[in-house]
Amino acid sequence: MSEPADRGAPAGRRSTRRGGPRKGGSPRSRGRIDTPRRVAYQTLRQVTGDDAYANLVLPGNLAEAGLSGRDAAFVTELVNGTARHLGTYDAIIAEAAGRPVDGLDPELLDVLRLATHQGLAMRVPDHATVAASVELARSMIGEKVTGLTNAVTRKLTRRSEQEWLDRLCAGLDELDTLALRTAHPRWIVDAYAELLPADELPAALAANNLPPRTWLAVRPGLAEVAELIEAGGEPSGISEYAVAWPGDPAEAPGLRQGLVGVQDPGSQLVAATLAAAPAPAGRWLDLCAGPGGKTALLTGLAREHGDDLVAAEVAPHRAELVRQAVRAYQPPPEVVVADGTQPPWSAGSFARVLADVPCTGLGALRRRPESRWRRIPQDLAALVPLQTALLHSALDLVEPGGLVGYVTCSPHRAETAGVVDAVLAARGDIEPVPAVVRSAPDAVDEHGRVQLWPHRHGTDAMFLALLRRTR
Repeated sequence: MSEPADRGAPAGRRSTRRGGPRKGGSPRSRGRIDTPRRVAYQTLRQVTGDDAYANLVLPGNLAEAGLSGRDAAFVTELVNGTARHLGTYDAIIAEAAGRPVDGLDPELLDVLRLATHQGLAMRVPDHATVAASVELARSMIGEKVTGLTNAVTRKLTRRSEQEWLDRLCAGLDELDTLALRTAHPRWIVDAYAELLPADELPAALAANNLPPRTWLAVRPGLAEVAELIEAGGEPSGISEYAVAWPGDPAEAPGLRQGLVGVQDPGSQLVAATLAAAPAPAGRWLDLCAGPGGKTALLTGLAREHGDDLVAAEVAPHRAELVRQAVRAYQPPPEVVVADGTQPPWSAGSFARVLADVPCTGLGALRRRPESRWRRIPQDLAALVPLQTALLHSALDLVEPGGLVGYVTCSPHRAETAGVVDAVLAARGDIEPVPAVVRSAPDAVDEHGRVQLWPHRHGTDAMFLALLRRTR
């Protein structure tokens, strides 16, 4: 499945790792700082020092600390907001400190990043931001850094975020200014600018900074959208299987049993579009299945067609996640640990193949706030050959007349149209198939490929191209 892989530290730098989150100080000194800020700090240290993803480690940290309600919401906003704006906050901190952030101790830098988000974005009173940041530094790092923490935090809070940005953007060109103001690396801004009209670019980048809604997907044949709507959910205009859930998804009817799952409507739409397009009867294959959301949806849709589905995943632990995602189907579909570039099946074994390939994940920046600062343009040099190899493999595995759906959770041209065009040029046995997306016709371009956008469709920026093998 399309998913970003960790590639290092924020702001395009490699991590200066010093053993992960430092507990620091005596139990007595640690007790002086309030628990929510301590948890936020320790989570951010995992993100910046250990390359963890905030959305994966934060729930466990909150539970371990016994935080819920307003305290949990405060920590979630503090961590996610700070992680999302790391590059911009580093520029502000460097200006306030009068030195590059690379010269600051990584633990102290994380204290200052949290202070910046509290003081500039969360409307925490200036005196509270300064006092809490000094105590956090003292408790988690030591007395020696409290003077610098006090001085820099006081300077940070003397200006508003807008005033800091106005100061930093003076003399920058239009796209550098947009990158700083929307908290994106310049290379991502350039990639978006290549794809979108100039007047849409600010809205597209701004949409990446808005927390996404929680969306559920019903498993076809196991649950009904109407059941979730009756329980308080809202239907989607994009996917007929999607329901927006207002609270904790674990409380949604059927989730614990595997009858429904958490999944973005865009992810649902590309899988359902492949399932709805004309193709011969026969087995379906999910070639890069982990963690299994699309596999579960396709399993139900394949069985509605009278077909079976096989799922392949190269990583054993992710293959287990796929098994968990499809456990409610009886019998469950076959899940195989296999490398999609060297599959264990002979050519022409399947009628439909989904190739949801590993990618930069630039289409899901709302969900993984720190990932924009980890990815660098050079990552594409490793990903594009892998994506190309997986698409060739998928096309070899499908029978003549069969259909392949090439999917990424990224809008970047190099890993979307670039891969598809290169494969089309290299082979004489395939043809493009225009996608039909009645719920979002504006997402289909002149080549019949699908590109969803958060600011247009309220989904992740999923890409889909359908290809048919002709002989």
